[in-house]
Amino acid sequence: MRYLHTMVRVRDLDASLDFYVNKLGLVETRRNDYPAGRFTLVFLSAPGQAEASAGRPSPELELTHNWDAEPEYGSARNFGHLAYEVDDIYALCQRLMDAGVTINRPPRDGRMAFVRSPDLISIEILQTGAALPPAEPWLSMPNTGVW
Repeated sequence: MRYLHTMVRVRDLDASLDFYVNKLGLVETRRNDYPAGRFTLVFLSAPGQAEASAGRPSPELELTHNWDAEPEYGSARNFGHLAYEVDDIYALCQRLMDAGVTINRPPRDGRMAFVRSPDLISIEILQTGAALPPAEPWLSMPNTGVW
């Protein structure tokens, strides 16, 4: 058995791609439109992980965009979260904050942070290896909202 992907439904594909690709830094690996079903699937991967061993793709995030309006998806809290490991949690959180993303749980410990996508999907960001030394502005930054 092999883990393939996590699927999340998105209301606004452009806003979601702006968040996941332009702000978070994922890479679009493929896109499929299904006119008969009136939906689009976009697959994203972490940078440098588009191809794993033996030509098989690494685990991906699948964004599902239904073309027709649907009722609210809810707060998405029943989903849990996506998790990504990064080389410099402080640099990524700063880049996200500079792009207008709320840091819901700042990386006060140099190890873990949470943000949310435009569709309220929680994203956990974890520092690769050992935690970075505590640093401002993160150390004194309060939590904002929920994650």
